[in-house]
Amino acid sequence: MAAVLPNTTPGTALPGLARALVQAGRLTLPQADTLQKKASADKVGFIDTLLGSSAIDARSLAAFCAETFGYPLLDLSTFSLDALPVNAIDPKLMQAQRVIALARRGNKMSVALSDPTNTQALDQIKFQSESTVEPVIVAHDTLLNLLANIAKSAEQDLSELVGEEGDIEFAEEEPQTQVSDAAATEVEDAPIVRFLNKVLMDAITLGASDIHFEPYEKQYRIRLRVDGVLRDHLAPPLSIRDKLVSRIKVLAKLDISEKRVPQDGRMRLVLSPTKTIDFRVSTLPTLFGEKTVMRILDATQA
Repeated sequence: MAAVLPNTTPGTALPGLARALVQAGRLTLPQADTLQKKASADKVGFIDTLLGSSAIDARSLAAFCAETFGYPLLDLSTFSLDALPVNAIDPKLMQAQRVIALARRGNKMSVALSDPTNTQALDQIKFQSESTVEPVIVAHDTLLNLLANIAKSAEQDLSELVGEEGDIEFAEEEPQTQVSDAAATEVEDAPIVRFLNKVLMDAITLGASDIHFEPYEKQYRIRLRVDGVLRDHLAPPLSIRDKLVSRIKVLAKLDISEKRVPQDGRMRLVLSPTKTIDFRVSTLPTLFGEKTVMRILDATQA
């Protein structure tokens, strides 16, 4: 049973982890308040600022959290990527909330996290996976290391799918709407750009009439319609879903921030000074993300 921690003093706006440390005498109230203000100013989590100070180290904090909140403690450094369940948690949620699914047994999922007061993450995982979430406390540094390895592995998987595909040119490759720096980084992510280029060139080479980008709960599928029949083509990592759709939206001059309503647009691929291929692009919101369909049109012959 997780501990219930009241506010240390009336009006104190501290996160749950800070309050637990104050109540246990591991931090003074002024220390906690200063760390929280610095975390807010730096736009990072309280736990990052805490461990960046000399107040406590990652392993001592993990032991404290396990004892205080009544959750098991695990040395995450013993886990390999191959031992982790695939796509048990949405990759974007996993990286944003800094959690990792360790195991899934029936409707129960063991989830590693370093801050047990991050109830938002636990609620999101429970809602998304329809599972009972069993928190497991791990040291923050080992958690971040494994998350980085997971992200790197996904990028390597994508690079293997792409191979040595070169750059291709699109006509008027500017978005119609302004995007944030974070969104722009997603759109220009080199592996995503190369991967989409490969898919488009594969479709043209195979004589496909349509390309379907289809998100599901635990997988992502790309299918091509060739000779009137939809055929499986690629199954890239689920983690590229949002970046890939954002890249397509920019090329088709769609609003990348709008994900709740269908959108339609067009884009043009320049193969040579005399040969261009037009694409009619449609996006449709689904339960597991946006489905995208690209109709291939030979603009040279139109």
